[in-house]
Amino acid sequence: MSVTARRRHLLLGGAALLAMPHRVFAQPATPAAPTGPFSLPPLPYALEANEAAIDARTMQIHHDLHHAAYVNNLNAAVKDHSALHAMPIEAMLAKLPELPEGIRTAVRNNGGGHANHTMFWGIMGGKGGQPTGELMQAITRDLGGWDAFRGNFERAANTQFGSGWAFVTVTRDGKLAVAQKPNQDTPLMEGGRVLLGNDVWEHAYYLRYQNRRPEYTRAWWNVVNWEAVAQRYAAAKAGTLKV
Repeated sequence: MSVTARRRHLLLGGAALLAMPHRVFAQPATPAAPTGPFSLPPLPYALEANEAAIDARTMQIHHDLHHAAYVNNLNAAVKDHSALHAMPIEAMLAKLPELPEGIRTAVRNNGGGHANHTMFWGIMGGKGGQPTGELMQAITRDLGGWDAFRGNFERAANTQFGSGWAFVTVTRDGKLAVAQKPNQDTPLMEGGRVLLGNDVWEHAYYLRYQNRRPEYTRAWWNVVNWEAVAQRYAAAKAGTLKV
């Protein structure tokens, strides 16, 4: 076969593959979870609830596969350490240096992923806009007002090299700060608490935005549930905020 004919054959074969109905490609199945103390929390809204920023397919893959894998791996890591089974994930992450060395990395990566995503689902499903009341007062006091806060938070999200998160941390006295963390690290590992956070791993946005992370981080504000965030703020001040 000539070079020209070979190229034409390859091009036609690629075109035929693209023309195949999508249903011929098997969808990945969520692996069975090992028995253990941790479970995948259900989404508190429909998959399409965040379409203003995140498509339903991304939500499904992100929750049903990525988050599920973190839970499965975390359960597998602590399987033979029964003393840890009753420990809440935020307490486990705060005591990370004290954990058995053989499971420390697995708990850091998968426990951090479980905690971060549990928080993430809980603060979305809203209509965006701006917060009000005591939360907005704290943003003005600690973060320079809405416009400055939004700009600094997007900058933290967009400049996080590779995979990671942008967070707003909150102290028991209600003080706020913007932070960024790599991978699945979380302020919980330093004994802190998270008010809100945005996931900037590529799996969080790539189907719709490809490499346009700033476009995703701008659109993300459209689905923040500020009522849920205000409840987290109140819980932080009351000392009851968990992940």
